[in-house]
Amino acid sequence: MWKIFIFVCASIGILIFSLPSLRLPRSHGFWRFFAFESVSALILLNVEYWFRNPFSALQISSWLLLIGSLFLVLHGFYLLMTTGRPEQTANIEKTTRLVRTGAYRYIRHPLYASLFYLGWGVFLKNLSVASALLIFALTFFLIITAKAEERENMAKWGDEYSSYMRETKMFIPFLF
Repeated sequence: MWKIFIFVCASIGILIFSLPSLRLPRSHGFWRFFAFESVSALILLNVEYWFRNPFSALQISSWLLLIGSLFLVLHGFYLLMTTGRPEQTANIEKTTRLVRTGAYRYIRHPLYASLFYLGWGVFLKNLSVASALLIFALTFFLIITAKAEERENMAKWGDEYSSYMRETKMFIPFLF
């Protein structure tokens, strides 16, 4: 019962954060809402398994993904705030410069990659059919979110972003 309560509370917060975007189905924020919901459900589904069998290969892999996720989100926000120079303080959606340093040198979406790694790290805590459905939903929504944001970035940055897309990967550096 407590999981449902926490999920509802988290969903209300995600809904409030995402409300402006939910009115724009072609925007990246619309699809990001569903990615946030998926990762929230996945965390709550697997929360009791976080510290079971701490030295198993799955748990070690999980923790590596979770640590990578934490690094990427902190690093990505830092770069957007300092190098991206947003128009308004604390609004990373309105950067005035295309960031191409740090993690952004290798992947276009470090913050979405962070959610991707978080989700897969949580999935590895307890492999189940429900977890598998949620991780595939999260992956699907993150890809759609990134594609929508890339359309928006192409409109904003033009050829500079097109060149950047050819030089970088979406979520996982050096892959594909």
